[in-house]
Amino acid sequence: MARLTKIYTRTGDDGVTGLGGGQRVPKDSERIEAYGTVDELNSVLGVALAFGLHKDLQSMGLVIQNDLFHLGSDLCILEADKKKIPVPQIEKRHITQLEGWIDQLQKSLKPLDNFILPGGSKGSANLHLARCVCRRAERRVLSLQRKEPIGAFAVPYLNRLGDLFFVMARYENLKRKKPDVLWDSHA
Repeated sequence: MARLTKIYTRTGDDGVTGLGGGQRVPKDSERIEAYGTVDELNSVLGVALAFGLHKDLQSMGLVIQNDLFHLGSDLCILEADKKKIPVPQIEKRHITQLEGWIDQLQKSLKPLDNFILPGGSKGSANLHLARCVCRRAERRVLSLQRKEPIGAFAVPYLNRLGDLFFVMARYENLKRKKPDVLWDSHA
């Protein structure tokens, strides 16, 4: 467990930061961009939860926030170091859980005949924002994966999580009795 005794260290003033294994890397490296965007996603989800989501989604959101910390730790430790540094990681079970939630929520939703725009209720709009940040995190992690090995389930987790946020946004509108905002392709 990490113990934070001092918030500022001055060790990053030269534009580098430490990975979980002790390596120093530029703060704008692909690895830092990847798990930094995952951290941003966690914050965006925290805003959605703070604004208040339907109770069915609130508990899912808290589990996802914890899982995103797992993903951050998974990404901040090099694969070679994971043999000697035990670290929480994203596993197949995390993806299976997301898929189960998608299937569960989808049962209440009507099939879409049209694209929808982000909006409706405040919670739905915040979940659409989380979906967009999630897709960016997925792109950042993919860029990292092209150059360095990463955990096997990081990309599939983010891919499925983006899908879940879309379904959660629609479910939030349903529970708040707000219609999804339809895209008008002829406007």
